[in-house]
Amino acid sequence: MDAYPLLFASTLSAGTVLALAALGLLVNEKSGIVNLGAEGMMLCAAIAGFATVIHTGSDWLGFAAGMAAGGVMAAVFGWLVIWLNANQYASGLALTLFGAGLSAFAGIGYVQAKMPDRPRFNWLGLGDVPVIGPALLRQHPLVYAAMLLCIGLIWFLYRTRAGLVLRSVGESPESAHALGYPVRRIRLAAVVTGGALCGLAGAFLSIIYTPLWVEGMVAGKGWIALALTTFGTWRPARVLLGAYLFGGVTMLQFYLQGQGVQIPSQLLTALPYLATIVVLALISRNPTWIRVNMPASLGKPFYPGS
Repeated sequence: MDAYPLLFASTLSAGTVLALAALGLLVNEKSGIVNLGAEGMMLCAAIAGFATVIHTGSDWLGFAAGMAAGGVMAAVFGWLVIWLNANQYASGLALTLFGAGLSAFAGIGYVQAKMPDRPRFNWLGLGDVPVIGPALLRQHPLVYAAMLLCIGLIWFLYRTRAGLVLRSVGESPESAHALGYPVRRIRLAAVVTGGALCGLAGAFLSIIYTPLWVEGMVAGKGWIALALTTFGTWRPARVLLGAYLFGGVTMLQFYLQGQGVQIPSQLLTALPYLATIVVLALISRNPTWIRVNMPASLGKPFYPGS
């Protein structure tokens, strides 16, 4: 029975990586911008955060470095697609390729580096309570922060004027521009915010979740996070639940291997990606449902002078 609380705890930790990145991409897409560069941003943030912790010993400085790396890369992407009207899909793919190469080069000297001793958390002194303690009360603060971020994003998008403006820019940038809103600056702010959250996810991956640096360690999580926005139909709560679902699928492979289940390890490793394909295939069977929930201007360029 002890394996189940640990499996649940691991699911929350694995889901946090996906949740932070997916909620960041959700902010992008609510403004009408598709960023396929999440994988590259997360890789660069992972090495930036890891290297910062190695040299400073501070996890929080590492998280800040990861967010800065993701935000800077997103700002460059935003300048290309918002001001220069470069193709969003091609620019995002280029960002992923660039991030993969840059992180591999920058991380050469950190492959064998070891992190300082990791802090252990025991919230309210209840970490040893059977079942609940190991499952819920020994998590890193960012695990709970991801849940609070989701709640805050719901409040921001649907209860504030700024959130309404952001959604209106994603639905009809021409109308928002006609009302006097700075569409380009709003979109850039959304893109940088999304990039910073992807960066935080990458830093969490290398500092807390693994904690080590290996080339290509994001291993497709950026693509899964991108798929989660569609899976969650652009709703923060659904995106968060989807992140934990896919986090559970990721951890299930290790649980099954530990239980001696006779399934090829390659198939178990492919489970999260198979689940992604199956879910997206099921969702795409109802295109009307997607159109109703998807921001109307998603992926479309905006020309203020037109």
